[in-house]
Order: sequence, then C-alpha cells, then structure tokens
Amino acid sequence: MRWDNLGDTPAAPADIALFGTDAVTTRTFDTPEFRGITFHEVRARSILNRVPGASRMPFEWTVNPYRGCTHACVYCFARKTHSYLDLDTGLGFDSQIVVKVNAPELLARQLASARWQGAHIAMGTNVDCYQRAEGRYGLMPGILTALRDRANPFSILTKGTLILRDLELLTQAARVTEVGISVSVGFTDRELWRTVEPGTPSPQRRLDVVRTLGAHGIDCGVLMAPVVPFLGDRPEQLRETVRAIAEAGAVSVTPLVLHLRPGAREWFMQWLRRHHPGLVGRYERMYADGAYAPTWYQRRITRQVHELAAEFGIGPSQRGAARRTAVPEEPSLAAAPEQLTLL
Repeated sequence: MRWDNLGDTPAAPADIALFGTDAVTTRTFDTPEFRGITFHEVRARSILNRVPGASRMPFEWTVNPYRGCTHACVYCFARKTHSYLDLDTGLGFDSQIVVKVNAPELLARQLASARWQGAHIAMGTNVDCYQRAEGRYGLMPGILTALRDRANPFSILTKGTLILRDLELLTQAARVTEVGISVSVGFTDRELWRTVEPGTPSPQRRLDVVRTLGAHGIDCGVLMAPVVPFLGDRPEQLRETVRAIAEAGAVSVTPLVLHLRPGAREWFMQWLRRHHPGLVGRYERMYADGAYAPTWYQRRITRQVHELAAEFGIGPSQRGAARRTAVPEEPSLAAAPEQLTLL
C-alpha cells in the first residue's frame, strides 16, 4: 500500500509529492511531549483490516487508527509497514505518525453495514492505539462508542496508560459484549526499559493500569513481550517480572520471545551494536534462520514463565482472547486523568 491509498480521494498522479495531496494535512506541535514529531492527518477509506490467512494471529480483523508509533520500541515488528508508505522504518517510524482522523465515524459506518457479521476486532496489534498521539487526537472514545453501540466484541493490547481515560466506555462495552484487555510488559528492568522502549510509560506504570482495571471489575491479562534474549531472560529477571505481574492482579500472563522481522531487525541490530556490541554475534546466530528465536529457546522461556505463573497464582492465556468481563451494575468510576508522562 502506498500513501495515496490512505486517503478518501482518488489516487494522486505519480508526480505529486508524497505529502502534497489534498488527502493529507501535515502538522507539528511545539509542546514537550510532541517536539520533533510530525503528524500526517489522513481521511482513510476503510478502517477494518482483514488479517492475512497465513498470519499466526488468533483474530481475523483489526482496527489501527495510527501508523508509526512514538513508543519508539527498537524491536517493533510494525516498522516494516512504514516502508509501504515510502517512509523511513527507523527514526521515521518513531516520529512520522499517520493519523486516520475519520476512524471513529468510518468504523461506525462500517459496523452498521449489512455485510458486517460482528466478528471480533483486535486493536493495538500493529501500533499502539494508546500511544501519545491519542492524547491529542482522541480517536479511541469514538471507536469504543461505535463498538459498544453495536455490541461488537473486541480486544485491546497496549503499553499506554491513557487507556484509563476510557474506563467508563470500557465498562459499558463489557456489559454488552466480550471485551479482552491486555497490557504488554516484557520485563521490569528499568535500565532495559529506558533503552529499548524509550517512549513508553514505565513497566511499573503499565502494571498500575492492570491494577486499576481489575479494581473496576475489568479483567486484564499481561502479554509478557518481548522476552529479550541475553538481556531480559535470566531466571531472576523472569521471576521478578512474573511476580510483579501477579501482584498487579493480572488474570493471565503469556510470554512472547523477541522476534525480529525485516525492518525491525535492522533497526534493533543497530541499537545492539551501540549498546551491547558483545551480543551481536550471539544474536546473529540465534536469529540466523529467520525472524524467530529457535523453538527450543521459545519453549524454555514459555515453560519457565508458566511455572512461575503457577507459583504466583496466575495462569497462561491465549493471545487475543476476549471474554465478557464482570463489572458492577452501577459502577462508580472516578475520572481518570490523561497520563502522558513516561515516569
């Protein structure tokens, strides 16, 4: 897919500059949280995306209101998608954010179509729908409202604390349909967090999200991802992470070892050479056969995490699984402030 295809107007002639069409409005904001970031506002033609049949994902449909992500995770598999738009998969992915400004109204229209059969919709599976841009553009309340109004099952995976802003909508949706919420916390090591996930809230603040959702009757699982080989996989690191996840009240923990797809692989290896040059050879050998770590290694990590989960009283869960959450009939929800700081 190229940039032209993201607009709701006919594709522009090939000689028009990439950001020169009427379908795109480019903005920058001179505030500390958005300094150095460029937003490209587009009016999308479609917001429901079908997942390829060959995918490993346990769902068929996704909604992605943003492309690119200010979380700036050096390992993010979605980096390759920026190349489809002729955008840079390194710093460009972190700082050139495409915003589908008509996502809520478009989703409401598509859900109302007679052709839509009410399938489960996953969000946060490409880039985070609660990244910092959401604090300015506020697309998710409209998206959640559309899903609630149609009682359409959905799930959200996030590293963002901004999801707490939408507690009331999540609670309302959970009364009428299956809602699955997962927070991504691969490790609790603060030094590792600061270098590989520099734009995200800290792991501790993400676990506070798990705790808060649970306190309001919304079950929340943790995707323990990624487990980073040689940097976050020591037994004591795994134990500390699973212990913290259990203490936060997560209903499940599902480990996922780092995978390095094209686009992410190059950027991650550059980071590795700068920060841990002694590990470059080990990574080249571990990922010599492709994007995924060897099966024996994945199984070892999974076994260790599941044993620790059992010890701490939580169990594994299937990624993307949705469930009807138990919520109070008349919840009393305090308004949750937007939390955009990283600490």
